[in-house]
Amino acid sequence: MAKEQTIPVVDLRDYTHGDEASRQAFVQKIGDALKELGFVAVEGHGVDTDLLYENYDLFEKFFALEEATKRRYESPETGRQRGYTSFGVEHAKNNEKADLKEFWHLGRDLPADHPMAERIQKNVWPEEVPALREKAQELYQAMENSAQTMLKAISIYLGQQESFLPDMIKDGNSIIRVIHYPVCDGFDEPGTMRAAEHEDINLITLLPEATQSGLELLERDGTWRPIHAIKGQMIVDSGDMLARITNNKLPSTTHRVVNPEGDATSRYSMPFFVHPHPDYVLEVLDTCLEEGEEPASAPITAEEFLFERLREIGLK
Repeated sequence: MAKEQTIPVVDLRDYTHGDEASRQAFVQKIGDALKELGFVAVEGHGVDTDLLYENYDLFEKFFALEEATKRRYESPETGRQRGYTSFGVEHAKNNEKADLKEFWHLGRDLPADHPMAERIQKNVWPEEVPALREKAQELYQAMENSAQTMLKAISIYLGQQESFLPDMIKDGNSIIRVIHYPVCDGFDEPGTMRAAEHEDINLITLLPEATQSGLELLERDGTWRPIHAIKGQMIVDSGDMLARITNNKLPSTTHRVVNPEGDATSRYSMPFFVHPHPDYVLEVLDTCLEEGEEPASAPITAEEFLFERLREIGLK
């Protein structure tokens, strides 16, 4: 029997192909889900499932390489924003225990004469898996297209023009993180898990179906709600940057990835972290302030905020 999703489910085609009533209903439902839970499941998102699994297969080949080979693509001096990050390096904010994962970062490819070419790090590609570059770039573009459409709807929900949030991410430092959670001895250590409780840094995160479940969100009453990995669904959550500009009207919800029960198996996931342009100033929107309400946070650029968090989680 197929699992039923535990969070609200929307269909992006209601916004892209529906009539005005369908579009308005979509805007309301996705906005309310992010307001109440910080999470929503999206169907009809436009990212091809075959392309997703082609990338999983290619990255599985990379993660199976010898440790010394993988470490050739690791750059601690640049905050590991591109390429490989070794197992046991990253930890959640305010948690000293390392997460049980290794991962790969890839971002947008910019031409050498682009104004941001010197500020957004260049991708690195593993020569041992030559087909990976083309397929990963294709997936990146599909994910960004999907994100732009969702951000249009969220902009309207916030009382802004449809182009408000999509314009914010133009030439932004959005990245795909390809995560491998291997089977390892660390499952037995108290307090250690695949990804300890945390909030995302960015505007929104798009998480196409992982190879198995394990994601959980923290309810307002302190209990944990499992979110299932269901074929064809993308899990979307709001990050700290969106919470910041909405004065926490669209909060960033704490979540984690728990260790598997029963026989341990490896897990792969591929979140797309949507970031604004590095120079964009994150400040509270007037439409998100009630009369007499003060902003909960001071203005800060997206780049400054990102670097601050990278230091807190051990990547910079």
